[in-house]
Amino acid sequence: MPAKQMLPGRRPSAVKAQGRKRPGVSAKRPARPAGGGPLAGLRRTQQQVRRAWDRPLTAYYLIFGSSLLITVLGLVMVYSASMIKALQLGLGDAYFFKKQFLAALIGAGLLLVASRMPVKLHRALSYPVLAGTLFLMVLVQVPGIGVSINGNQNWISLGGPFMLQPSEFGKLALILWGADLLARKGDKGLLSQWKHLLVPLVPVAFLLLGLIMLGGDMGTSMILGAILFGLLWLAGAPTRMFVGVLAFAAAIVALLIKTSPHRMDRLECIGATEPGKNDLCWQAVHGIYALASGGWFGSGLGASVEKWGQLPEAHTDFIFAITGEELGLAGTLSVLALFAALGYAGIRVAGRTEDSFVRFAAGGVTTWITAQAVINIGAVLGLLPIAGVPLPLFSYGGSALLPTMFAVGLLIAFAREEPAARAALAMRQPKTGWRRTGVRWKSMRRRVKKRPSGER
Repeated sequence: MPAKQMLPGRRPSAVKAQGRKRPGVSAKRPARPAGGGPLAGLRRTQQQVRRAWDRPLTAYYLIFGSSLLITVLGLVMVYSASMIKALQLGLGDAYFFKKQFLAALIGAGLLLVASRMPVKLHRALSYPVLAGTLFLMVLVQVPGIGVSINGNQNWISLGGPFMLQPSEFGKLALILWGADLLARKGDKGLLSQWKHLLVPLVPVAFLLLGLIMLGGDMGTSMILGAILFGLLWLAGAPTRMFVGVLAFAAAIVALLIKTSPHRMDRLECIGATEPGKNDLCWQAVHGIYALASGGWFGSGLGASVEKWGQLPEAHTDFIFAITGEELGLAGTLSVLALFAALGYAGIRVAGRTEDSFVRFAAGGVTTWITAQAVINIGAVLGLLPIAGVPLPLFSYGGSALLPTMFAVGLLIAFAREEPAARAALAMRQPKTGWRRTGVRWKSMRRRVKKRPSGER
């Protein structure tokens, strides 16, 4: 019998068993190396994040969570930044905080109502809101009714310490009315004609701008102009028309700045590092001082030095500077990240909807909040002129907080109306208690069926 070829280091029995299979047992595959290195883990994390971003309720949670965190952190910083100002005026240290907290409670009610209202009701409110806002803005210019603060006559006294600024509601009115107007014209196929695209949207917007500028409020006018351009962009305005309207608006802004020495002084304070002659750039420079002294993690909550009379408007227009001084770079980057999340969610809602009104309204609200945040933070950083606009949901001011929270409620309602989000919400079942199917769940017990007699 010929001798079998033997492999070195192996027994004959192992060679014989190599070709045999046990019945019902599959051959084992060679094990793959575990892990995969840091790149594989990074890819898995990236895929998980991408799947999380693509979930139907991502925009809903982002809008609700980011707006809630901005408002709560804003309340904390309003109390910290305003306590010295309140004590200097002979008031309690929590005076401004209490007013802001009351406005936040009312705003939360408005947000809840707006988030539960159907889209048809939002459209029905567009004309009443616009008419009411125009009436209040006209009342502001009536002697004896309008109140002037810091040289701007844009306020109405409600009695006692409570004031109302109707121009803040003009932003919401323009968005609701403009979105409804463009949606109705879009359904009729009229937006391809430039006359229907501009009229009456642009004249009404200019009417609002004129009433605001009568009071001298350049900052709010800039926000209203940004909303108008956002609506025109979403409506598909041709590039030539868009550039033409933008150039016309820029010419008007340049004329208004050139004819006002106060606005020219603010323009010259961009990037200033010294207060300058007659301390014209005092506020801009001390805002930079506050940010520079904060470091990575700040001097601690309540430990700001600039709020002791050095920085004007510490709890309103320049609250971001106090945030940087007390919470440091980590705090300011957190605020920026929250606004970025809110802006992304608004863009996502506007981009995924099939309802033209929802697209225009969501885009308008996102433009409003994002543009106002950029103008405020840019002024604090010395990159833009001081416009006198508050940081949305963050700065002190009930007149600014109430319409903004209602607008956030609009975004939440629109996020819930997405087809995929609506289906995901409909599939939810209560985790405890009686189910609609009559099945009851008890912890650590088996599932039981509900019987009319109560027996099992």
